[in-house]
Amino acid sequence: MKRIVIFASGSGSNAENIIRFFNHTKTAKVTKVLCNNEHAKVFERCKNLKTNCLHFNREQFSKSDFVLNILKKEADFVILAGFLWKIPTNIINHFPKKIINIHPALLPKYGGKGMYGMHIHKAVKENEELETGITIHYVNANYDEGGIIFQAKTALNNADTLETIAEKIHILEQTYFPKVIEEVILSTNE
Repeated sequence: MKRIVIFASGSGSNAENIIRFFNHTKTAKVTKVLCNNEHAKVFERCKNLKTNCLHFNREQFSKSDFVLNILKKEADFVILAGFLWKIPTNIINHFPKKIINIHPALLPKYGGKGMYGMHIHKAVKENEELETGITIHYVNANYDEGGIIFQAKTALNNADTLETIAEKIHILEQTYFPKVIEEVILSTNE
């Protein structure tokens, strides 16, 4: 059974969905959630799910091997679920094609530094896009530029608000993210 460590920065709805999904499979198990925001709701979700959640700071993340050492002990795969910091090179190098992110847009559109959450939905709305979606991709040294694993789309119309766009994206995330992670894990076992 493979081990998953999740990185999260916020509410943790995707982290919770992934934990619940893998609690019912023999493919993998979430061993830990790591969070860079000590006030994030993900801590409460993890407590309710009896999953260890640990806070870390920027220095422990990018100026030392503190986080890398945790990952070496507890992770075969690293999943970014609403995590807002760029992954340092030492972690990327140790986990090639083993770090997976979800992005709430159809990359390569609306990617890069500062493009997350409502910022993306606002740009999609302002540009009068006819569709948006999610992109699940590998993580490399640049924001949102790793190889694309999977995309799912949803139609938009003029009546959509930022909130309805966010809800459409949330449904896609909840539906596909855990299944795609499992497919990637299974494909690397062959």
